Amino acid sequence: MLMQMEEVHPQLKEFIIDYCSRYKISKVDPGTLNLETSIDLDLDIADIEMDLFLAEFAETFRIDQSKFSWYKYGYPKGSASVKVIRTLFGYNSNWVKSLSNKIYKPKFRVSNLQDAFKTGRLI
Repeated sequence: MLMQMEEVHPQLKEFIIDYCSRYKISKVDPGTLNLETSIDLDLDIADIEMDLFLAEFAETFRIDQSKFSWYKYGYPKGSASVKVIRTLFGYNSNWVKSLSNKIYKPKFRVSNLQDAFKTGRLI
């Protein structure tokens, strides 16, 4: 029996694409954006930019983030090695993504945002 994978809510998808475009973070292909997309590794949002991203997300969708803590996920600080690999080879090929995942473990995914979008709370 095949389980249908849940789709990213259209408003959330639009927010992510718009945010990345507006702040010139990375060009996001709407077709590849899914619940397993890593905010810090795949979209390259880390450090203080992640805090700004979450603040705008919470404000846009009226999400309560008072109980949110990076303790649960580990603070997404990015990786200099991944940045070098991305600069040299881009991030579209599977081997680059696989190598990047070995060097740096993603901390925060679109699924975390989708859960907050549904419940109204970022935990």
